[in-house]
Amino acid sequence: MKTDLTDTTASKINKALVKARRAIGTPAVGMVLTLVIVTDEENAYDALKAAGDASREHPSRTLVVIKRVSRSPRDRTQSRLDAEVRVGADAGTGETVVLRLHGEVVDHAQSVVLPLLLPDAPVVVWWPVNAPLDPANDPLGALAQRRVTDTYACEQPVKELAARADAYTPGDTDLSWTRITPWRSMLAAALDQVACQVQGVEVEGEEFNPSCELLAMWLADRLDVPVRRTRSAGPGLTAVRMDTDCGPIVLDRADGSLATLAIQGQPKRAVALKRRDTAELIAEELRRLDPDDTYASALRYGVERLKQENGGGAQAKGERESGEREAVPAPVESVAKGPAAEATAEAPVKRAAAK
Repeated sequence: MKTDLTDTTASKINKALVKARRAIGTPAVGMVLTLVIVTDEENAYDALKAAGDASREHPSRTLVVIKRVSRSPRDRTQSRLDAEVRVGADAGTGETVVLRLHGEVVDHAQSVVLPLLLPDAPVVVWWPVNAPLDPANDPLGALAQRRVTDTYACEQPVKELAARADAYTPGDTDLSWTRITPWRSMLAAALDQVACQVQGVEVEGEEFNPSCELLAMWLADRLDVPVRRTRSAGPGLTAVRMDTDCGPIVLDRADGSLATLAIQGQPKRAVALKRRDTAELIAEELRRLDPDDTYASALRYGVERLKQENGGGAQAKGERESGEREAVPAPVESVAKGPAAEATAEAPVKRAAAK
């Protein structure tokens, strides 16, 4: 069921929601959270579709905030709120309200959203694109327990990561971090199978992919060994090589779906490691509403070097005719060595286990 409201108010939207629920025979509210999506017209459809798919696992009230651009000075002084209320089959397993803000009300979106939040339920705010540099201090972000951004959608992802680290507040997270969950799980499981010491790590992936940087910083932070970042044609992350005193451990994914795990002394194994869509990423983030301390630690680990290098410094994979990767310093490498390792040959070696 879909209801269009023009030049309306939050009170009228709430009444329309109640009326729609009664019309389809579900007067009770069975939703577990409120998901606020802040986006523009161009990206609203994709974001709403992803949220609808995720609502099958997490029934929620989805509020889509679209800030319309006013074309003239007169329009910018006039406030108007248009809404589209979707309940039932048109809204997945929850409720959806699409809010289009015009004029001065664009600067006061929180006053429109606040009356529409589910009472006594967690609030998650998601910016698919154009996220604020400090999500926690954004008027809408201040309403939420969790704030989800995506540095992959930014023009300069590595610089954006540095800004996220500077402004990090417990509850912040990034879909670029969510994308590497299967990689982190697989690498941790591989290290659990051997009694070896990791001496160095190499992370290979696309040049401007923040997930590659986050994985490299996570490995450097947890293992306290030198990590270098090399570049490939993608898609996304393509390989991680860990050098140990028992031989190399290599997780290689060349095609973006099926990976090969090679451990010295063991047969190679095929591992399903596909690139997940946005709906799966959002569903994963909605499973936890507590602060992600591991993400915070990894994010802060390489900030200073990231600011200086802006993601450059690695050679392209296709430029090396021999096929061997050269040890070219990358944004994470200098940070990974840190003050405790002035030279690679003398770097401290720790057990290959999480701290």
